[in-house]
Amino acid sequence: MISFPFLSWEHHINIAFYSRKEMAVTEKYKIYLSEDIRSRLINDAEFFEFVRSDESVNLNGFLKELIVNYFEQYRNDSEELLNGIIGDITSVRNMKSSDAEALANRLISTYIRGGDDGSGKKTAVTLTVSGASYNVIKKIENNLLGDKSLSGYMKDMFCAYLAIPRHRREEIIFRDTYEDIRRAISGNRVMTFTSTTNSYKVAVEPYIIAMSKEEECNYLLCRDPKNGRTRTFRISRIRNAFVTSDVFGIDEACSEKLHAIAIRSPHSAAPDIHAAVRLTEAGMKYFKVIVKNRPVVSKIEGNVYHFDWPEIQLESYFRRFGKDAVVIKPKSLKAKLRNYYEQALDAYKR
Repeated sequence: MISFPFLSWEHHINIAFYSRKEMAVTEKYKIYLSEDIRSRLINDAEFFEFVRSDESVNLNGFLKELIVNYFEQYRNDSEELLNGIIGDITSVRNMKSSDAEALANRLISTYIRGGDDGSGKKTAVTLTVSGASYNVIKKIENNLLGDKSLSGYMKDMFCAYLAIPRHRREEIIFRDTYEDIRRAISGNRVMTFTSTTNSYKVAVEPYIIAMSKEEECNYLLCRDPKNGRTRTFRISRIRNAFVTSDVFGIDEACSEKLHAIAIRSPHSAAPDIHAAVRLTEAGMKYFKVIVKNRPVVSKIEGNVYHFDWPEIQLESYFRRFGKDAVVIKPKSLKAKLRNYYEQALDAYKR
């Protein structure tokens, strides 16, 4: 609150109210995007679980995080790219710096920001900003547009973002969480957090950040200090991360185990079981094309595939095969898949 000794108590209240009102400025902007770019942004918002209370996708909330967390990187990368191209052009030809800049911008627009070629139907996305995202938008408007519209600048920034692999985009959107995790790992600090899959707080000893085999997301591999069990959490689902002052000692056996999990299947820290699965001809074709969370084969004997993999992951993967994959062993995995299909059959009968 702003304070002046010669003002009355009522004036202090009015100034404080005015200050808070200034801080809560909200503005709306129309950003015109191709259907493809809009669809891909919605897919990211959904994948990273930006949802409203009614479970609908919260594209605006996602775009605000993108703008705040990506703007400086985009600005720096764009300037570095532009200066590099200008330097290359001027070194080859005797060209004015202004002409070189114009040509460089044209090259970038045509060949590098190719996510939206300017043709085709456009759709308007209403962007509502406040707080940090409002400040970034104002910084762009006041300093960086030149002869370009705000909509055009934002479109280019969104295209550049979508050109980045998804696991790196995750790191952009959840920048603060990544910073907390890295700080906890480097300092051997216990950290606490909740997640989108449960609301209760967990405390863990963080060891490794590992990328999924499909390069779509990253996982925190850690140890539960209460029972010593290894655990894994998808980072985009972590909320309210907090680095505590508690220091833990590195368990070498646990570290070795987690590094092996990071290479094999970072999405699951469960122990391996040996399984044998008989595949039909169609099942073998499915196994080639269904790559998401696909287990690694230990041995193939005709149409029988052997795996040394976490049971929960084998169950989740082979649920998609129906009659074209039948578990031979172990009995526990066979029973789980049989029960799954029996329940589905009962539901259809009803």
